[in-house]
Amino acid sequence: MSSAEIPVGLKELLQGYTLEVLRRRPPNLVEFAVQHFTRIQESQRNDQHAKKRTIKSARKGVTFDTNPSKSTKDDEEEEEAIIMFYWVCVAAVCAEAYNPDDDEDDDSEPRVVHPKTDEQRRRLQDACKDILLFKTLDQEQFSEVLDGMFEVLVKPQEHIIDQGDDGDNFYVIERGVYDIVVQKDGVSVCVGQYDNKGSFGELALMYNTPRAATIIATQEGALWGLDRATFHRLIVKNNAKKRRMYEAFIECVPLLKSLELSERMRIVDVLGARVFKAGERILMQGELADCFYIVESGEVKIMIKSKTKAGQQDNTEVEVARCTRGQYFGELALVTNKPRAASVYAVGETKCLVIDIQAFERLLGPCKEIMKRNISQYEDQLVALFGSSVDLKH
Repeated sequence: MSSAEIPVGLKELLQGYTLEVLRRRPPNLVEFAVQHFTRIQESQRNDQHAKKRTIKSARKGVTFDTNPSKSTKDDEEEEEAIIMFYWVCVAAVCAEAYNPDDDEDDDSEPRVVHPKTDEQRRRLQDACKDILLFKTLDQEQFSEVLDGMFEVLVKPQEHIIDQGDDGDNFYVIERGVYDIVVQKDGVSVCVGQYDNKGSFGELALMYNTPRAATIIATQEGALWGLDRATFHRLIVKNNAKKRRMYEAFIECVPLLKSLELSERMRIVDVLGARVFKAGERILMQGELADCFYIVESGEVKIMIKSKTKAGQQDNTEVEVARCTRGQYFGELALVTNKPRAASVYAVGETKCLVIDIQAFERLLGPCKEIMKRNISQYEDQLVALFGSSVDLKH
């Protein structure tokens, strides 16, 4: 039998549909599928119409035909109905058998414990303390994760995972530098690097998909691995609870409305949550950026150090903006690859959802253009405050 090439975007659509089925458990899968894909279709059409309106306003004298003939519409709708039915059929055989809400297998499987010395456990805890996937675990769950992890010593040029392979382990970096390599048109391209911190390998385990990239050690290093079964039992199951908590909120964040449902769910999977006391500093102007924030509850104020008439910075901070529920901050430094341009403080007790820099690069690519457009608005605000031109991109 000849192999058929999987259409671009099909996997993500099926994952989104499967997640919705597992979450909502509809009585009629076909009817639910029609509703699900119709919502996606309407969202895409609205986006296309918005783009056309933008292009029209930007390019005077250029027009587009936005009212095709009825027969063309009928043909398109018939084709879309066939495609929808195909998606439903494929979803029935491609959906992952693992159900994060099913407790039966969890209780029957023995807990995995890899013995460690006190020194090893201390190093492991240090490596895991900032891993956002672990942030929503309670102390008992986190302790069980640490019990189940095992040390992996790596050599230069060793392949930790290979693109296209099945997922077996999730990895946390203790030390070492690791290249992220992706095959594009038959050519290996290095698209990023982990430098002595971070984690990788979770997506293949969460969504039962092949490895999306190859990870290569550039020097001797050390990792901590967590096997697939333990990862599912502790992390994926916990993330299913987290989805129920945050999915409605994420859908209401304006920045993320352009993303597909499956893309938004992946963002939920890597979210961490942090609570800040009134007056607590969340970000400091001039520091290096390592994460991005969305305000879940409360309010933050954004402060920038003012300048003297000679153009020198003094220690007086001026409030330039505030962010409330659903608004975000901390993206500017990640988009421009520059230090933080402002400090941010909690106005009262404030809860923020946090996405680390690796997940930001991997999952929020489609939103970057929106963020870049906002830079000019920030610059205009600073000009109004300080009376001089400011270029935040350089």
